This record gives sequence, structure tokens and C-alpha cells, in this order.
Amino acid sequence: MKTAKRIFEQQRRLALLLFFLLALAVPAAAQNTFREELRIPMAEAGERGLQALFIRPSAPGRYPLAVFSHGAPRDAEQRRKMSRLGSLPIAMEFVRRGYAVAIVMRRGYGTSGGNYSEGVACERDGNFTASGQLAAADIRAAFEFLAKRADIDPNVMIAVGESAGGFSSIALSANSPQGLKAVISFAGGRGSTGPFQICQQEKLIDAFANYGKTSRIPTLWIYAENDTFFEPRVARQFHQAFINAGGMAEFIAHPRHGEDGHNFAYRGISLWVPYIDSFLQKYKLPRRAELLPITVSVLPAPPQLSGSALRSFQDFLRGGENRAFAVSPAGAYGWRTGVGSREDAIKDALATCNKYGEGCRLYIVNDEIVTRLSPAAPGYGR
Repeated sequence: MKTAKRIFEQQRRLALLLFFLLALAVPAAAQNTFREELRIPMAEAGERGLQALFIRPSAPGRYPLAVFSHGAPRDAEQRRKMSRLGSLPIAMEFVRRGYAVAIVMRRGYGTSGGNYSEGVACERDGNFTASGQLAAADIRAAFEFLAKRADIDPNVMIAVGESAGGFSSIALSANSPQGLKAVISFAGGRGSTGPFQICQQEKLIDAFANYGKTSRIPTLWIYAENDTFFEPRVARQFHQAFINAGGMAEFIAHPRHGEDGHNFAYRGISLWVPYIDSFLQKYKLPRRAELLPITVSVLPAPPQLSGSALRSFQDFLRGGENRAFAVSPAGAYGWRTGVGSREDAIKDALATCNKYGEGCRLYIVNDEIVTRLSPAAPGYGR
């Protein structure tokens, strides 16, 4: 009896301690960072301007600035559905290192004003050079606007981009705004029409060569070996054309990651941060000696998961707001984070899970285990 009572008391104390720590975690996270929804003025974007999310450490001061630029979905209908929240986990790694970060939606994406104009006419003359320059204009507008803020150091700025955003950030380096010190490109490229298919590839290579002629700041290019959009075998041709023309670029081919390495920037964060830290150190760019703490969810993984699936679950927990995780009895799973709404996250998570297994049901929506949700929630009890 005494033993049972002692165990109960230990469990009660542990539960109280856990509750206390969790209660402290949310205020601490809120105090560590400052967030602001912005509209970047740009004539071509009309009255609405460019949609942006600005995040920085909460302590007063002038911070180096990183502007993050997103990719471009193959499906044109998805452009307006894109959310700045999807890039939040990447942005936070730079905030943790002492940067202010602006996630900027270019014209034609999210709720940004203006018309989509950066596309490439694959069926005709694919002008990749002009495509990158048009998108770079949006990034430039963000730098010029944000550099005037009292909490920004306009002398130390970097451009960070993924896929088409990486390509556009490299294009920006060819005509750098004042204060731009470096570019970091994840899976940079343009014109992918299907797995391992790039329309008018030679013209894309020429675009990188054109940018290299005038780009004179250090750039970092990161690709995963199993990237189905721009595999390293092809990306090395981009890189070679760029440096042969005079550009400065370090190329990293990371080992295979996940089902498609093109998602490495979003689903391999813990694996690429050492590359970033090394790059910042090499070029004497700012980095906090002690990283800001990151908010880590303590929600348990579904018991069906193991191995790489558990690593994927950790990526999910670090994802942006509006998120959902679905799982099947046999361990198939699907998830989505950082989309426009909770409902979109639920729909996409279930659809992905059902591609790989049967009987998928929701496990987590936002920060709630599904059993705490209303039975009316899609996928509940299936």
C-alpha cells in the first residue's frame, strides 16, 4: 500500500512539474520574439502592396536583416493559397541567430497585390534571366522598405530563398541593394515542369551565367541529392556557369533526405543549420553566441511511427501554424503545416496519408491531440 501511495505521489509531483514548465514555456517564447504583419509598398503591387510577416528578437536594438523568399508551385491555382506561415520554421532559425526576418510573398502569391509576372513561357522563349530579375524586384522592394526601420541595421542584410525564391535571390545578387552582404539559396532554380524535367534547361543555365557576371557577394547553394526538381547533377551546371562568369558561390550537395529532397529546406532544418553557421562564420556575418530558445512541442508521437517517420514527426512539430498530422493503423502518415487555414491543413494531411495507407485518421490538429477535438472534426473516429 505504501509503495502504491509513494508511486502515486511521485507521479503527481511529476505531473505538477510538467504543468509548471509548460505554463512557463508559452510566455517565455512570446517574450523572446516580436512579430508584426506588414504590407511592403511597391508600385507594381498596387494598394495592397506585398504581404509580409516580420519577426525579430524582442529585445530593443538594431538587427541584421534577412528577407526570405518562397518557391513557386507548379500548379498555378496554389499561388494564392500560399501562406507566409509555411516558411516560419526556416525564418525562426535566423531569428534565433540574432536576425530580424521578413517572410515576403511576391506579386501574385498569397494576398500580395499586383499580377503574377515572374513566370517563364516554357512553350515559347523561356527568358529565365528576366524571370529572376522580375522576382528580385519584389525582394529589393522589401529590403529598401525595411532598411528604413529603426530596429534594422541597413548595413548588414542577407537574402534567403527556396527554389524559385533561391533563384530570385541569386538574381538579386547581380544588382545588390546597398547593405546586402550575402545570399543563401536552398534548391534554387526555375522551370521545373515535372520530376527531373526542366523546360529549356540551357537557358536556365545561361541565366545563372548572366547573374554571375555582376554578382560580387558570397552566396551559399544547398541541394539534396534526391531533389526531383533540381538534382545536384544539374544544379552543379548552374553553379559552374555562375562562378565561371565571376560569381562567388559555395555548393553543398546534402545526402538524400525524405521522399523528395526538394523539401529539404522545410523538412531537414536540424541538418542544414550547421551549413548556415559555417557560412556566417566564414564571412564574419553576425550570429548570436547563444541561440534564442525555440518553442518545442511535447506532444507524443503516434505509437505506430518508427525510424524516419519519427524524424518526420519532429519536423512536423517544428512547423508553422495551421497544422495537422494524420496516421493510419499500419503507420502510414501525412502532415501539413503553415497553410492558410486549419481546414486546409486537415484536408491535406488526410489526403497525403490516404495515398500511402488505409484507415487514416487525424492525430494532431494545431497543438491538440485529436481525441480532444470535437467528434465533428474531419477524420475523427474513422
